[in-house]
Amino acid sequence: MLSVEEQFKIIAKGAEEIISAEDLKRKLKKSIKENKPLRVKLGLDPSAPDIHLGHAVVLRKIKQLQDLGHQCTIIIGDFTGMIGDPTGKAKGRKQLSAEEVMINAKTYQEQIFKILDKEKTEVRFNSQWLAKLSFKDIIELTSRYTVARMLEREDFKRRFEGGVAIGIHEFFYPLMQAYDSLEIEADIELGGTDQRFNILMGRTLQKDCGKEAQIALFMPLLEGLDGKGKMSKSLGNYVGVMEEGDSIFGKVMSLPDELIIKYFNLATDIHPDQVERIKERLLKGENPRNIKEELAIEITTLYCGKEEALRAKDNFNKIFQKKELPEEMEKFKLTAGMQLSEIIRAVGFAESKSEAKRLIAQGAVKIEGIKVLQDEVISKGEKVLQVGKRKFGRIIFQ
Repeated sequence: MLSVEEQFKIIAKGAEEIISAEDLKRKLKKSIKENKPLRVKLGLDPSAPDIHLGHAVVLRKIKQLQDLGHQCTIIIGDFTGMIGDPTGKAKGRKQLSAEEVMINAKTYQEQIFKILDKEKTEVRFNSQWLAKLSFKDIIELTSRYTVARMLEREDFKRRFEGGVAIGIHEFFYPLMQAYDSLEIEADIELGGTDQRFNILMGRTLQKDCGKEAQIALFMPLLEGLDGKGKMSKSLGNYVGVMEEGDSIFGKVMSLPDELIIKYFNLATDIHPDQVERIKERLLKGENPRNIKEELAIEITTLYCGKEEALRAKDNFNKIFQKKELPEEMEKFKLTAGMQLSEIIRAVGFAESKSEAKRLIAQGAVKIEGIKVLQDEVISKGEKVLQVGKRKFGRIIFQ
């Protein structure tokens, strides 16, 4: 294992807050002395399994901890997921069925191993212990906390003051998440800053039960590609971890310059000393585009491999610098006589016809390199369809 100082430097890279830094150093020292890895916990509420770079911030940090020799336990909240995390919600969430939870959990597991080391990851479902608690156990657990303490939580406080109903079962969510930490004897729990209340409750419960308290490691929320708000699929400013290389590379290249360093810190695994050197290059006036290209290669490599990243770079430069078409385009065989909006939706370049029509009206659609501004019928033949700056397809009409 690396020294305490070196491990701490890597763990702290990009972190918003560590509670507490001294406790973490003490745990690391003990881990090295006993040659025993720390147990790192991440709870996943399987309600939205389409992972993007914003979700991946905590997963990347866990991967860095794994590379330092520590063990990760991913807790799929199949039991807590039936309540739904009330964090940031203005009203109670719809409870998921057991079947919905398991479908989402399966998708999560497929995606998280694009990032985590499977050999150093234990996946557990919290129904394994929470479903076995008796009513007596639950009364004892709830007796450790007061309603006043629960109402310190901002979302509960706002709803209470606004006269919006709070279900008693919603108070159970942070308690059950805390119980997960007690059950697996977590040394470190990671989460976004929006999970502060939940994670600190786990630390408190461990202390109350005479156990060593976990370290709370909070990672900041990652802004989306527009630089205006957090990364979100609904806002269209996201990069999905399952996307193809061309898409990931192109999206990262569209990032505002002021977010370059933040993305190096939160969306890559490069060493913090290297990030400092990159920061110095920017301060000395190096063209941000060159550094952004390095970032795009780094992120694309993480999810698609080095060869695909370099191919995506060449493709990007051909399209945007030389104004050439990409060498490889997916081919789609469609029926002649379709509306352009139907074609765009059919090939997956838009999620709906209405979205496709908006893209056409905005001038974001080209056929054979010519901008199309009306939702017209496309005739027979073979044509190159371009939607936006990065989506290309060869349409073959039959």
